[in-house]
Amino acid sequence: MQYFPLFVDTQSLQVLVIGAGDVASRKLDLLCRTQAQIKVIALDVCQDTQAYVDAGRISLEKRSVTQTDIQDCDLLYLCTANTELNEQLAVVAKQQGIWANVVDNPKFCRFITPSIVDRGRLQIAISTAGAAPVYARELRARLESWLPQSITPLFDFIAERRTEVQQRLPIFKQRRVFWEKFFQRNDTRFDDHTEKHYQSSFEMEQQRGELLLIDADTDASLLPIGAMPYLQKIEVAYSRLTIPFALNELLRRDANVSGDFDEASIEQLLAQGESCLIFGDIDEISHYVKLFPNAKYLKAGSF
Repeated sequence: MQYFPLFVDTQSLQVLVIGAGDVASRKLDLLCRTQAQIKVIALDVCQDTQAYVDAGRISLEKRSVTQTDIQDCDLLYLCTANTELNEQLAVVAKQQGIWANVVDNPKFCRFITPSIVDRGRLQIAISTAGAAPVYARELRARLESWLPQSITPLFDFIAERRTEVQQRLPIFKQRRVFWEKFFQRNDTRFDDHTEKHYQSSFEMEQQRGELLLIDADTDASLLPIGAMPYLQKIEVAYSRLTIPFALNELLRRDANVSGDFDEASIEQLLAQGESCLIFGDIDEISHYVKLFPNAKYLKAGSF
């Protein structure tokens, strides 16, 4: 992974954009949605960039840039038509520990700006590490059509109630189950029923956990999409073998892994409402299929 995805808190962030043409304006279209303080230095200014100046969203200095201009910024966007100048300033920025993005020149970029799906508090960033930006835009379009605009007010609703949920449900697992129930009932809607779904989700009922079985001959990359939500609910993954990386990536990050288990310990876990996975060779998995006939035996292409 060459580029590590992260989200930056833009409050009080100092962003400097060098250049004010069409390319810079496209960067500003995204940057101006943030809470960052944005300054632009350029000799020539396009109409779209000037509109941000007139609206008071950004500050503009119509002059040539110097190396000292970049000293106090946190992020630097180099968007001039002068490739040599862009590269020169990128080198200076790197020496000073300032992250720089050079338009259409990934070799000199300390970071890249991904394609973004914006639903208020829900942000999805998509990147192909510069290899196929057209595909990234295509994927973004698919996600835009899939994610309804109602997610924006829904997540504001959720954010306003997080403290109440933490107070009423002090145990982490209780809160996780609560939010799972809420989304099962409410999905992505935000309407007159959302508050009702929220309140009814506090009604905790003890449910039996689910057991998933996967044998070592199953390629994790061929598991059906329908299995993914179940894998994300796994509390403990049991295996006396090394769990393949590809399978481990499908599990929750906080799932425990253990090689010490038997029928009794698994039954106890399921009775407590915990979901677990057993990964083993075919003979071992066949044994647990007989012991737990209600377990879900996941195989490539079937569910």
